[in-house]
Amino acid sequence: MQTSAITAADLASSVIAVPPLCRGADLSIDAGENRKLIAHLEEGGVKTLLYGGNANLYNIAVSEYASLLGLLAEAAAADTLVVPSVGPFYGNILDQAAILKGAGFPAAMVLPTLFPAKPAGVATAVRHFAERSGVQAVLYMKDEAYITPELAAGLVADGAVAWIKYAVVREDPACDDLLRALLERVDPALVVSGIGEQPAITHLRDFGIGGFTSGCVCVAPSRSMEMLRALQAGEIAGAEAVRSRFEALEDLRNAHGPIPVLHAAVALAGIAETGPPLPLLAPLPEELEAPVREAAKALAHFEKGAH
Repeated sequence: MQTSAITAADLASSVIAVPPLCRGADLSIDAGENRKLIAHLEEGGVKTLLYGGNANLYNIAVSEYASLLGLLAEAAAADTLVVPSVGPFYGNILDQAAILKGAGFPAAMVLPTLFPAKPAGVATAVRHFAERSGVQAVLYMKDEAYITPELAAGLVADGAVAWIKYAVVREDPACDDLLRALLERVDPALVVSGIGEQPAITHLRDFGIGGFTSGCVCVAPSRSMEMLRALQAGEIAGAEAVRSRFEALEDLRNAHGPIPVLHAAVALAGIAETGPPLPLLAPLPEELEAPVREAAKALAHFEKGAH
């Protein structure tokens, strides 16, 4: 696992995978299946793993956090960057900061929540995390009301934040005054598109930001990397051709919940057994299993054509 400080070059070097966390029937973390998923991503050229919402770290017990960190550090290759998450609530953030201190991870993402929270309080919590853990934070901007561009820029300037995951959903991603305001204050190379392949072309082409995160990369890692390289080369038509192949599974995620659909899709595509989702989430409804399987297998077939 990479332990050096994260740079803009790191963010541009790989699609940032946001994988599910595989669990056994008893809801314990399944080390073998998580290693299998990590190996699949690394074999496809992905070198950055962000364990956050798709891994349902919102609901993880603090008591199993240390064992999760140990597994991720051991399972990842020496040059793979692994970013776990903390939070979303202040008490969890501080407890997990103590566990992260000295564990070798260069950053951890603070999971966002809107209630009970205010932008100034979010900024204070992020600062306290960085101070208590000795680890930089990844700021996850998922909603307009979460934090202001000014507060976000102050956190970056002070070294508390390594990079920003921007994931405010817009009907037209090209029309985004909040993102423009953020990029007036923060180096675009330190901002990452956080909503998968769908808005990534617009975000990288029109706003010049540093990279993008993806959940569906877990099914087709080399294809998602192909899209990133095409974007970086200015080959927009090629990037769009790849992006369109992710659309069926992404549409299901948008319609029925990004976390449970991806959790099921990784297993239905035959990549790794993800097991039951950790409550408070629930398993994918039975009637959705067939369409998710079809979309996941189609994307997996597309991935195989890259080899």
